[in-house]
Amino acid sequence: MTRFDYAAAFDGALEALHREGRYRQFIELSRKCGQFPRATWHGPDGPRDVAVWCSNDYLGMGQHPEVLQAMHEAIDEVGAGSGGTRNISGTTRYHVALERELADLHGKEAALLFNSGYMANAAGLSTLAQLLPGCVILSDAKNHASMIDGIRQGRCEKMVFAHNDLADLRAKLSRIERARPKIIAFESIYSMDGDISPMAAICDLAREFGALTYLDEVHAVGMYGPRGGGVAERDGLLGRIDVIEGTLAKAFGLMGGYLAGQANVIDAIRSNAPGFIFTTSISPVIAAGALASVRHLKLSDKERALQQSHARKLYAALRGRGLPALDTPTHIVPVMIGDPVQCKALTDRLLDKHAIYVQPINYPTVAKGTERIRLTPGPLHGELEIARLAAALDECWERLALKRAA
Repeated sequence: MTRFDYAAAFDGALEALHREGRYRQFIELSRKCGQFPRATWHGPDGPRDVAVWCSNDYLGMGQHPEVLQAMHEAIDEVGAGSGGTRNISGTTRYHVALERELADLHGKEAALLFNSGYMANAAGLSTLAQLLPGCVILSDAKNHASMIDGIRQGRCEKMVFAHNDLADLRAKLSRIERARPKIIAFESIYSMDGDISPMAAICDLAREFGALTYLDEVHAVGMYGPRGGGVAERDGLLGRIDVIEGTLAKAFGLMGGYLAGQANVIDAIRSNAPGFIFTTSISPVIAAGALASVRHLKLSDKERALQQSHARKLYAALRGRGLPALDTPTHIVPVMIGDPVQCKALTDRLLDKHAIYVQPINYPTVAKGTERIRLTPGPLHGELEIARLAAALDECWERLALKRAA
């Protein structure tokens, strides 16, 4: 009997990625505590100082003194790990306090922690679908992979509506029986394009057709609203969103995800979601740091204001040099390349020649032909850093003969 050639199958899969220019390489970095966005790149020629321009630690809170102090105190008090699942010895006072803080942030009765935003979406959407007999989930065409995965796991009927297209959403809602349970799943900020959903209008449609609203705010929590409660808080819509999913891994600077909503909804997910029940809870040290970060950003608008100012300055500097940066209403500055090989060549040159680290964004994260870099200026990227990045990109564009803005 001939044995299947497993090695050839794996080699073939990898070769296909290399051939298409989509093979991804890890860049080994050590962030310099207290000096963000500076980091040490451990490259082939030895350690080298670089500037990081693609971090999801949008506000630099991963190195904020209050966050570090809270984590030091927690590790001295309770040690490193949680010791179990939430149901079996893994619920500490830090987990409980953080969930209460997050529920308050979003004006909800309860919140539930997960080990990542991906897990929160996958567990939340799949469990809701299974708890609501005959449920239909209407999903924006550009929703994150974690939302798509959660809907798939829920094994319910799914309708995909065109991105931010209210007419298409209305048409699909009108085809569903009024009595059937329905969930509209969408994001506030779509991070690859930096655009914002028409949230108020989606809420209007949800009320008209009797649907629940499920909002992914991962790129907005900490960043928008007077207390960092996201776009829904900024626009006065918290009371019209049924379930909010957020992350601790971006603006709050740590790791983990969460859901917030009405107490019985959160309790039902807590009691039924395998992704929650059978997973060791996040370290109480992380929970303590996240708690400090959330509390700080509820009171401080300084980081958000600086970040928004730097994003506008970076966009102006890039467009002033004829570089194809997208004009977005958010903190994200995408710069279009449109080819995976050129995208990788650009980021390699930025790192090698200019000591600037930016990760190429290729398929399947974005559609083929829309490859780009995604710049995330933060409050600690000063004007000199912005000018240096713009000059470096201009040089790379010229050297690689990339297409400039029209």
